[in-house]
Amino acid sequence: MRHGKRFNHLSRKAPHRKSMLSNMASSLILHKKIETTLAKAKALRKYVEPILTKSKSDTTHSRRSVFSHLQNKESVNELFMNISEKISSRPGGYTRIIKMGNRLGDNAEMCIIELVDYNMLLMEESTPQKKTTRRRRKKTSQPKQNKTSDKKNDDAKKESKKSNKDDKKDSK
Repeated sequence: MRHGKRFNHLSRKAPHRKSMLSNMASSLILHKKIETTLAKAKALRKYVEPILTKSKSDTTHSRRSVFSHLQNKESVNELFMNISEKISSRPGGYTRIIKMGNRLGDNAEMCIIELVDYNMLLMEESTPQKKTTRRRRKKTSQPKQNKTSDKKNDDAKKESKKSNKDDKKDSK
């Protein structure tokens, strides 16, 4: 029976589960997108959304409480410096889970969890791209004098080669 089971324990003891979620949250903040199983992604969403909400107010207390959850200075700095600016106008729903299919080895449901404001594919599609026309490079014609002088040089080279061959035949 499922009485009183408020969250997914992910088949781990409490310290292991807390450290795993902390590491996954730090990776999500640093890389903006991670690939994991569906159950872990749903548990991570419940874990990381309150942390992202706390980052909206940049106070010493909120920094310390976020650091107590993440235990990673780089991810805390990234969260308060860059991410909090982008999510400041958003009232919630900072993450998105995209299902990918099943893993080959154990048939576990795989998914991508990402920060909504950092989806690079959707951002690229929304910005209109300038259409550029490809033009051929114009062929530059050399002046006629250069062509004639080049032909004279080529003829002179051919004659010198012929005379060298004739000299070799005579010496034999």
